[in-house]
Amino acid sequence: MKRGGTIRLDRIDLKILATLQTTGRISNLELAETVGLSATPCMQRVRRLEAAGYIRGYDAQLDIDRICRNIVVFTEITLRNHRREDFLKFERAIQEVPQILNGFLVTGGYDYLVQFIARDIHDYQTVVEDLLDRDLGVEKYFSYVTIKQVKRAQGYPLADLVSPL
Repeated sequence: MKRGGTIRLDRIDLKILATLQTTGRISNLELAETVGLSATPCMQRVRRLEAAGYIRGYDAQLDIDRICRNIVVFTEITLRNHRREDFLKFERAIQEVPQILNGFLVTGGYDYLVQFIARDIHDYQTVVEDLLDRDLGVEKYFSYVTIKQVKRAQGYPLADLVSPL
């Protein structure tokens, strides 16, 4: 199967995905026991899921607050024009900004909801001003500085999102 292909996910595939997203360092043997397979078929399924693009990678979850002082800011961004090329230009540009953690095109009163992380408010403002200087078509933006994170996702709730097989 070529990379990014589509495969039909069964109950065991979903159990593999649910387990890996919360415990990515689990050994293949432990994963196989968890999902009720022997080691070889489990590894084959994991490789098939990786090749099909269902597993994008394995990451460490860092406690950034223990590593350094930082602020997280959610920013509503509205573009001046709403042509396809305007959206594409903006989306390409924010891919290059390491301080942008997440970005979403949304419906409603603004175009994008963007999550930034920065050392402090001055650093955040510098990043935003750099974006504005790049003439990406930003008409206006509103910033919301977070006080504390009250929940951190440990993965997607697959059992609630995927229809029973």
